Formats: sequence, structure tokens, C-alpha cells
Amino acid sequence: MLSVREKVAYGLGDTASNIVFQSVMLFLSFFYTDIFGLSPALVGTLFLVVRIFDAVTDPLMGAINDRTNTRHGKFRPYLLWLAVPFGIISVLAFTTPDLSPDGKAVYAFVTYGLLMLAYTAINIPYSALGGVLTANPTERVSVQSYRFVFGMLGGLLVTACTLPLVDFFGAGDKAKGYQMTIAAMSVLGVIMFWLCFAGTKERVFPPAEQKSSFWQDMASLWHNDQWRILSLAALFVLVGMVLRNTLAIYYVKYYLGREDLITLFVTLGMLGNIAGCAVAQWLAARVCKVKAYMAIQVIAALLCVASYFIGPEQTLLAFIIYVLWCFILQMGTPLLWAKMADVVDYGQYRSGIRITGMTYSSVVFFIKMGLAIGGAMAGWLLAFYGYQPDQAQSADTQQGILFSFTWLPALAFLIVALVMKFYKLGTQEVEKVRLAIENR
Repeated sequence: MLSVREKVAYGLGDTASNIVFQSVMLFLSFFYTDIFGLSPALVGTLFLVVRIFDAVTDPLMGAINDRTNTRHGKFRPYLLWLAVPFGIISVLAFTTPDLSPDGKAVYAFVTYGLLMLAYTAINIPYSALGGVLTANPTERVSVQSYRFVFGMLGGLLVTACTLPLVDFFGAGDKAKGYQMTIAAMSVLGVIMFWLCFAGTKERVFPPAEQKSSFWQDMASLWHNDQWRILSLAALFVLVGMVLRNTLAIYYVKYYLGREDLITLFVTLGMLGNIAGCAVAQWLAARVCKVKAYMAIQVIAALLCVASYFIGPEQTLLAFIIYVLWCFILQMGTPLLWAKMADVVDYGQYRSGIRITGMTYSSVVFFIKMGLAIGGAMAGWLLAFYGYQPDQAQSADTQQGILFSFTWLPALAFLIVALVMKFYKLGTQEVEKVRLAIENR
């Protein structure tokens, strides 16, 4: 059994990660269109193009992690080494230099690309660390529940404080306000990464005799059919989640017509996220994790569809449905990440090769692809429906925002539920795999 102290320390790493992740998911698109001055279509393309590089950097980082050997372990050292560079690049991404339109486009591509590279370099070892703290399947869910509760607290910090701090630091200059706000949050994030490093310990290691090349690891990964299923599910759940969360600001400002309630809307949603993550362990102890995850996706889809039938004057109902959606969907997040550790064990059971870093990095790649596609779709859809920044929108544009905020995420979640029908690592199968590995 892991101590609560260690679980909290591990969770602080995700608080730090979510300061950037939630800033990107909730505010970067809005920052680029309404503050930085980029077109929505360009923003959508930017989000997608940068992800192409992740096809190389993610598995490469995972392979590097698997071959790292220090007195601090394979994964923990990166939290110590990369926290400060990650913080600096985060600030640069939310900085508005005085450049020409073409210069701004280049600057956005370069800084966003560097931000995602830094995120890869620190988040992949952090994520893989969660799979080597313990070999106990129940404790793995507990670890991930702590992780995402604390991760969502980072998101809560972002949702509750970003816009007020932008006003405070900017004093009318929103560009300066965003820069200073992210700078303050980045300092906090660096400290939390260091606390995570200091408070955790790696306990699960590959077989001492294991020696494999990068290409052997890739072949082993590809032959892991449960990895393929989980990666596809991760892709679509992030597409739906990011599309809906990216458009949340536009939905409140332009469909509900309540710009004054944006901070409250996203903050209450984040509280729903935290509550959902907190009950995941309770749910996993009582229901098959696979069946529970499928049910969560179907209910999340139904809540998205329900939002479509809410009128702009029904503000309270819109809030209730959004918070409930956040609560239900985030019940599945710790379950998804606990399944990654199960997939690592399954791969070792099938091939004899344990590749923790590469398995996590490859699933994280699909997660980030979902992040990119969801963000890109939001930008493209806004452009398609004729969105014009910071002014009253036409009825067609408002309807387009509503449709994109409701029906399209619902479709993504239904696809996830369908994909997970082919996932077979339920509670009994995971225990069978664990015992087989221990008895080798």
C-alpha cells in the first residue's frame, strides 16, 4: 500500500502539468484569436500541424525513458531537470510580441511547437512514473484518482484565476495580463514538479536480463492488441472533450450571451471534474472498470445532446448540464490511465518485454492527437460558421457554435464506447496477467 503522502506528491505533478494543459485547452484558442490576432482557421491548422512532430518525439521520449538509468530511477529525474525550461516556454507561448501578421504566425508556430515538445519531455516520464509506483491494480486506480483530483485542482486554479489575474496584471492590457498570469502560474508549477520528484519512489522495474532495441520495442508494442484499442479510445475521448471545452467560452459568450459568467461556468465545470475523479476509485471497487468506462461515455454523450435543446435564456440549466457532464466524464479519466499500466503488464505477459515508457508515450501521443484534432476542429468550425472575434455573431454562427458544442462531442464519446467493447482487460484478466508475471 502506498502512503497518502506519496499519492499526494505524485498528484502535485499533475497539478503542475494541468496548469499548462488546461490553459491550452480552455484559453489558448481564445488567446490566439481575440488577443494575439490570428484567424480561427490558422489556429486550427496550427494545433494540428504541431502534432505531426509528436509522432516522432513521443515514442522517442518513451524509448529514452526506458533506457534511462540513474540513482533517482528512470522517470523521476526528468521532473527535476525539465521543470524550469517547461515554465519558461509556457510564458513565451502566451506572450504577444510586436510583429507583423506573418511574424506573429511564425512566432505562434515556433512557441507552441516548443511548448508541446517541452510538455512531451516532462509529461511522458511523469505519466509513466504512475505505472511504476506500485504493481497492485487497486492501488493503481487509487494513485490515478489522487493524480487527477490534484490535476483538476490545477485546472481549477486556471479556470478560477486566469481571467481575474489577466485583468489584475494587465490593467486594461490583456496581452500583458496573459503573459504575467502564465508567468505566475509557471513558477508555482515548477515548485510542484520538484515536490513530486522528492516525494515519490519507483518500485516496478523491467526484468534485469531485458535487452531490446528501439525497433524490437516498437514491434512488441504493435503486437499488443489491447494497447491499440486503448490508444484509439484515448484519441476519441480527447477529441470530444477538447472540442467541447474549447468551445465552452464561445458558447457562454456568444450563445448564452453572458460573457460575465465565463469564469463561473468553467470553474464550476472544473469542480465537477474534481468530484468525478474523486469517486473513480469508489466506482472501480464496485463495478467492472471496462463496463463502467463504456457506460460513462454513453451518459456523457447523452448529456451533450441534452445541451443542444437548452435555449439561450435557460442559463441555470446550461450550467447544470455542463457541470454534470464534467462530473460524469471525469469519472472515467483515472480508469483510463490505470488501464495504461494494465496494458504495460499485458505486453510483458505476451512478449516478455516490459516497455513502460514507450507504452505510456504512445498512448499519450494519441491523447495529444485528440487534443490537437479537437482544438483544430474548434478553429475550423468557428471559421466555417463565420465567427468574427469580439463582436455580436449572426444567428447561423450562434447555431453553429451550439451544434459543435453538443452533437459532435457526443458522437466522439459514442465511438469511444463502441471501441471499448473490444477491450478485454477486466479485473479478472488483469489479476491473471499479474500472477503470471510474478511466477515467471
